[in-house]
Amino acid sequence: MTGFARSEGHADGLGWVWEIKSVNSKSLDLRCRLPAGYDALEPKLRVALAERLKRGAVSVTLTVTKSAGAVPLRVNRAALAEIMALAKELARETGAAPPRIDGLLALKGVLESSEETADTPADEQRQAAMQRDFEAALGALTAMRLAEGQRLVPALEARLAEITALVGAAERTAVAQPAAAKARLKEQVAALLEAVPALPEERLAQEAALIVARGDVREELDRLAAHVDAARSLLKEGGPIGRRFDFLCQEFNREANTLASKSPDLELTRVALGLKAAIEQLREQVQNIE
Repeated sequence: MTGFARSEGHADGLGWVWEIKSVNSKSLDLRCRLPAGYDALEPKLRVALAERLKRGAVSVTLTVTKSAGAVPLRVNRAALAEIMALAKELARETGAAPPRIDGLLALKGVLESSEETADTPADEQRQAAMQRDFEAALGALTAMRLAEGQRLVPALEARLAEITALVGAAERTAVAQPAAAKARLKEQVAALLEAVPALPEERLAQEAALIVARGDVREELDRLAAHVDAARSLLKEGGPIGRRFDFLCQEFNREANTLASKSPDLELTRVALGLKAAIEQLREQVQNIE
C-alpha cells in the first residue's frame, strides 16, 4: 500500500503542486494539508480518495505559489492625492522641486497588490483545474499501488506453497506414529484405572475419548488446508482483498497454535513451529496489499 505521486499545474499567475503519499495501515486513514482559502476542496478530495483506495494511511498536500511578476498592482489614489497635496505644500514653503513619479510610486502605500487574500477561495475555474490535477496524481498513486500488489503475488504464493508443504509434513508425521499414540493412550488409560477411588466405566470412557481427541490433529490440518485454498481464491479474485486476507492470516495462526499445543511428539512440534514462522511471513506481506 506504499506509494507516492505528484502533479502540478498553473493558471492566472498561480502555480500548484499536489503530492499524495501512502503507507501501510489496517484501514483507510486520510489526511489533507491544504493552504488557507482552499478548504472547500477537502470534501471532494476525500470522496475521490475513498472511491479509489480502501486501505492505507494517505497524506495529501497542496502547495500554491504565485508566479513572479504575475500579481496585478493598483494605485491607491487616495494615498497618492494626500501625498501630492503634502508635497505641494512643502514645495511652496521650501522651494523644492516637485517629486518625480518613480519616487511617488516607491512610497509605501501608494502601490497595492490586488491579489486575492489568503482566506479567499480560488474561483471555480481554478478549482476545477486543481481538481483535475489531483485526479491525475491519484491515478498515478493507484497505478503504483497496483504495481506493488502485482509484485507481491509471487511472494504470497511462495508462502502459501510453504504452508501447504508443512501441512503435508504434519499429516505424514501424525499418520506415521499410530503405534506411539496407541502406547501413550494405554499408559494414560492404565493411570485412570489405577485411580483411587476407581472411576465409573462411563467416566472412564469419557476420559479415554478426551485423551484421543486431544491428540487428534486432523481437524486442524484440514482447516489449514482449507485456509490455503481460500487464500489462493482471494489472490485470483483480485481487487481490495487486504482486510479479508488479514483476517485469514489470523485464522491460519489460530490453527497453527492449536496444532502446536496438541502435538504428541517433537517432530510434529517442529513442523508446527515452522508453520507459525511461515504464517507470520505471510501476514507481514499481506500488510502491503489493499
